Amino acid sequence: MSATLDLQSLRPPVVTIRTAKIRDLPALHDMITALVAEHGDKTASTLQQLERDLFGSVPWIHALVAEAAGELIGYAILCPLYRAAEGTRGMELHHLFVRTAHRNTGIGHHLVEKARDHARQSGCAFLSVSAATGNFKAHKFYEHLSFKAGPVTGMRYMQTLA
Repeated sequence: MSATLDLQSLRPPVVTIRTAKIRDLPALHDMITALVAEHGDKTASTLQQLERDLFGSVPWIHALVAEAAGELIGYAILCPLYRAAEGTRGMELHHLFVRTAHRNTGIGHHLVEKARDHARQSGCAFLSVSAATGNFKAHKFYEHLSFKAGPVTGMRYMQTLA
């Protein structure tokens, strides 16, 4: 008796990287919560805040999602930046996340490529990303994608606005 191979199970899912849609909000928020938990924190964000910031009257962020077989399996969130002294626009890759079962398959790389495309189409001269000091896996990943590490100097101050 010969064994029949199920070719569908051997193929990776077809992945589409696209701009997030309003219907993606619950899954996107779930992935944000998962990323924050991986760093040992809890999210205080709500679906309403995410909807406001992605789709409100003044969109504040741009989100890309990776979708396979109708399921969201990753995302990237981008925020605009500006260097006034140079007169250049930039984009911060604020979050990059791929669900555990889909890591090391190139999805993160594709999300970064789409983030670069979005930044270029928005007239940006640079794409910026940060990673925690001890997150060596992230450092290696970004360096592999031609990001250059730069010094972080000074203190960042914040004031809560009421």
